[in-house]
Amino acid sequence: MNLVTRRLSLVTLLHSSLISLSTAEPLAKGIQDNSFFVEEAYNQEPGVVQHILNVPVFFADGAKEITPTFTQEWPVFSQTHQFSYTVPYTFAESDNGLEDIRLNYRLQALMEDERTPAFAPRFSLVTPTGDFSKGFGHDRLGYEINLPFSKIVSDRWTVHFNAGGSVFPDVNDRNLLNYNLGGSVIYAVSRDFNLMLEAVAFWEEDVADFAEILPASATTNKASATIDRTVTALLSPGARYAFNLPNNLQIVVGAAAPIGLTSDSPDWGLFFYLSIEHPFVRPHSGNGKD
Repeated sequence: MNLVTRRLSLVTLLHSSLISLSTAEPLAKGIQDNSFFVEEAYNQEPGVVQHILNVPVFFADGAKEITPTFTQEWPVFSQTHQFSYTVPYTFAESDNGLEDIRLNYRLQALMEDERTPAFAPRFSLVTPTGDFSKGFGHDRLGYEINLPFSKIVSDRWTVHFNAGGSVFPDVNDRNLLNYNLGGSVIYAVSRDFNLMLEAVAFWEEDVADFAEILPASATTNKASATIDRTVTALLSPGARYAFNLPNNLQIVVGAAAPIGLTSDSPDWGLFFYLSIEHPFVRPHSGNGKD
């Protein structure tokens, strides 16, 4: 009887272990909303705020440009709606200054499940805060849309896809149109450490020699302005690591080494990432006490 009992106990233990493995969250869910160049389709959970600092450093023809950006993401009552803002600042070889600030609204249109990808379309107002005479903005209110999709395809693998564009009306009598595409593959080495491969491309328009055509005191003929079109593409391998601390505080650090793929792209670069995510409201204890 003892032998039979031990065998039954062993079978029960193995069965329970298999059930636990099949119902456990995939490793890919350990870090979900911390990409570098490709936007992920996961809104902030209720009561949780995220602070993000990106520091890209690009090198081209012997020149260096650093454009740190700070983003803060807030849920609006639920995960369905999210508000965020992005503040970029550029340090170039010849000048530096604030660029156009973006005010973003994102709708969690689809929640991810076994077959359905997450989908969270974003609409942004690009406010004219940058100094257009230095090339840091268009001096016009712009409108931007991005369509991000995200899907966990196995225990360790996640894929993301972006498509979007922006318009800046009446910039020196021209409407400027920009487009972007992006995709990435994320591999979860562990729940807290990911390897990443991202690819992005940007088709952008600008008014050629804008500062010369329309300086601050100018009354030149606007019809003389021409459109300058560029295509920038980057391939960026990288990695990120999450520190999960008490009180639901998560700190994610990351780095990447983007490589330019077109003549308009930087030759190469470095990318540094920091995210701090934490609750901004105390959860209810359930015992009637605050």
